Amino acid sequence: MNTPDNTSKTTSAPEGAAVPVEKSDAQWREELTPEEYRVLRQAGTERPYTGEYWDTHTEGVYQCRACGSQLFTSREKFDSHCGWPSFWAPLAEGTVRYLHDRTMGMDRVEVRCANCDSHLGHVFEGEGYGTPTDQRFCINSVSLRLVKPEEN
Repeated sequence: MNTPDNTSKTTSAPEGAAVPVEKSDAQWREELTPEEYRVLRQAGTERPYTGEYWDTHTEGVYQCRACGSQLFTSREKFDSHCGWPSFWAPLAEGTVRYLHDRTMGMDRVEVRCANCDSHLGHVFEGEGYGTPTDQRFCINSVSLRLVKPEEN
């Protein structure tokens, strides 16, 4: 992640880089439920402690709900008790991209799917969770689909 002071722990596709999956707004509205569309395409946030995966410990790979790209695994998921699924790293370099987000009076780093540019959530650093990266990828459950090993 490229932070404002140019320290970097995780790299990403450059802001504004082309993404492989491009669809019209009408196509996204047709394919996604209203709540999925609100979060994935309009950068909304689901209410804490209401999402499908905030407290799950099931083994598997978390895919982007919009395009199916593999983003995170259960190995990097941890209990942050924040009300959303939390991961200490994405599955691999280049699977997510980062944007500086100054909405809602905050200064944060938004996380998006590198394949379809869907909003996933935000990443935070230095919160003291003791994870290998000292990062918390706070991701909306509605942005993800968990695929269990037997389903691959």
